[in-house]
Amino acid sequence: MILRSLKLFVAILSVQMSNPMWAQSEDHFGGERKKMVKDQITSRHVKDPKVINAMLKVPRHLFVPEESMNSSYQDYPLPIGYGQTISQPYIVAYMTEAARLNPEDKVLEIGTGSGYQAAVLGEIVKEVYSIEIIKELATEARARLKNLNYENIFVRWGDGFEGWKEHAPYDAIIVTAAPNEIPQKLVAQLKVGGRMVIPVGAFFQNLLLITKTPKGIKKEELLPVRFVPMVKGKEESRE
Repeated sequence: MILRSLKLFVAILSVQMSNPMWAQSEDHFGGERKKMVKDQITSRHVKDPKVINAMLKVPRHLFVPEESMNSSYQDYPLPIGYGQTISQPYIVAYMTEAARLNPEDKVLEIGTGSGYQAAVLGEIVKEVYSIEIIKELATEARARLKNLNYENIFVRWGDGFEGWKEHAPYDAIIVTAAPNEIPQKLVAQLKVGGRMVIPVGAFFQNLLLITKTPKGIKKEELLPVRFVPMVKGKEESRE
């Protein structure tokens, strides 16, 4: 873990030095991350130390467009292009904690976006498999995560409703877009005892915790949310 942290620090410095906006002091952004965790996350009762440490580590400002960097640690989602957003920091932390992750877990993420949620997961678990329906976002996220030395995160362009069967079963699945109903192919790719955190609904959505049992699924409503719709089929671009 020390080696990973060192690699991440070197990668951040390299990216910052190549761009005037990114050249702002990491001390500044590090202070913003600490404030974000204190004001938005621990104050709202997120307690898992693994989640808190991941939120403190991952450089959120490197996962948003250049013009949004100075707002990257604020308490709201931000646009990342193609009609998509990076989720509010609290929601990222809340969903991650709700999945009850362990260091040896293998996790499937549906909706890579810019790669921020995947990076948070990658700080906690052994392997992350992430699917993004928009080809450009998948390509950009894959390159970004590679540049930041996340060697345990694998991104592909594909249809999230299909999951990533080749690497199933998963200990947990996190879905960052809202289908109208629970996708049964994703349930099938969970281990027995596995957890899926997923927003479900059209205009009115509920964040659900789905636990797979030997007899079926157990469903728990967590809180009302608002996510972009989960779309079937691959899309080249949405601009």
